[in-house]
Amino acid sequence: MNGSRILLDCGLFQGRRDESEQRNRHMGLEASSIDAVVLSHAHIDHSGAIPALVKNGFTGPIHATPATTDLCAVMLRDSAHIQEKDVETVNRREGLTGDRAKKPLYTEEDAVRASKKFRNQAYHRPFEVAEGVIATFLDAGHILGAAMVRLDISEKGRRRTLVFSGDLGRPSLPIVRDPEAIDRADILLLETTYGNREHPPIEDIEKQLCDLVRRAVDRKGKILIPAFAVGRTQHITYLLNNLATAGRIPSVPVFVDSPLAIEATDVFRKHPECWDPEMVKLLSERHDSDPFGFKMLTYTRTVEESKKINDVDGPAIIISASGMCESGRILHHLANHAQNERNVIVIVGYQAEGTLGRRIVEGETRLRILGREVERRAPVVKMNALSAHAGKSELQKFYQGFRNRVRNVFLVHGEPSQSEGFASWAKEHSTASVSVPNHGQAVEI
Repeated sequence: MNGSRILLDCGLFQGRRDESEQRNRHMGLEASSIDAVVLSHAHIDHSGAIPALVKNGFTGPIHATPATTDLCAVMLRDSAHIQEKDVETVNRREGLTGDRAKKPLYTEEDAVRASKKFRNQAYHRPFEVAEGVIATFLDAGHILGAAMVRLDISEKGRRRTLVFSGDLGRPSLPIVRDPEAIDRADILLLETTYGNREHPPIEDIEKQLCDLVRRAVDRKGKILIPAFAVGRTQHITYLLNNLATAGRIPSVPVFVDSPLAIEATDVFRKHPECWDPEMVKLLSERHDSDPFGFKMLTYTRTVEESKKINDVDGPAIIISASGMCESGRILHHLANHAQNERNVIVIVGYQAEGTLGRRIVEGETRLRILGREVERRAPVVKMNALSAHAGKSELQKFYQGFRNRVRNVFLVHGEPSQSEGFASWAKEHSTASVSVPNHGQAVEI
């Protein structure tokens, strides 16, 4: 655009380990050739490669909302820490030293250096990204600080508008505001994580949670919830807070066992300007200043505190990262508790192909966790209604809001069954040119 190169998001690929390693180490672009990054939100599959970009020569600004900046400050550092520890383990196990030793994609030092390049941009306030390119953040309703990106481009006497959905949220979810409607774009990049699949009604969530907690108490079992540290963990604790306050669930200890989730929750508390008005009203009515804390809830930061959870006799709810069961403390809880049929594993988010979480969802009973075989006897419950991604009909409604004012549509961020399914529908219901780009494909508009 006018000789500038602008990168929309810069995330880590998540999936099968060998494929993830290959893709994440070979970004397919020259970092020094990028003039600016515009970041939609903090989730690692959107922000996680930024430190590698900086390490490899990117020197420009990274534009994000203030809440996204604060979340990335803790999330990118945590991502680096996990990579460093994983590499240490591999090198020790395989006896790799010197030049043969594996190295992390980036270090905590790289993550801190990348964080210094963030530039805060408020919702609805246009800002210049490059010559002739004006960006505006609009609320995506996905997680705290998540934004859709509108680029108004003036080039060679022509004016065009490109809209990038980032990850589109769902109306009526608690904590964050609803996604905004957009009615005009020449070019649309739309996520399709659930482009061909519906979610259960949001109203089902509280009833399902109540039933699960009562069942756990009756069976003296544990509820294991692998949850993304940002968004899903806060959503679950907020719902449990509401149910406990209303007396709808029995008293049962709840543990949030994730240092990253605890830091992220502190960021949530810091940004009430992003909170949903209905949540603010409810908290005001019951004189509750903290939506993410209640009597039954314990946040565990240290390894020693985490280990003590294993000594809890009787029912408990354990919420721990990572959400796809690929790293973090949830692996220890699965290794310790997945073999007991009194317990239950509750899946509350999207599980990418090749991840341990995906294998659990697909019903595998022989799981390799932390280097050993674990027989899963605990049943698995999926709670898709907790998803922070728009479902099929919600994506369709968002798309129809453009009223055929979009010429080119590129469907991204979805497995083929989801993207292609939505593409078929979009071609029938609009006059736009609709396509699903392949990995590495270049398109000139």
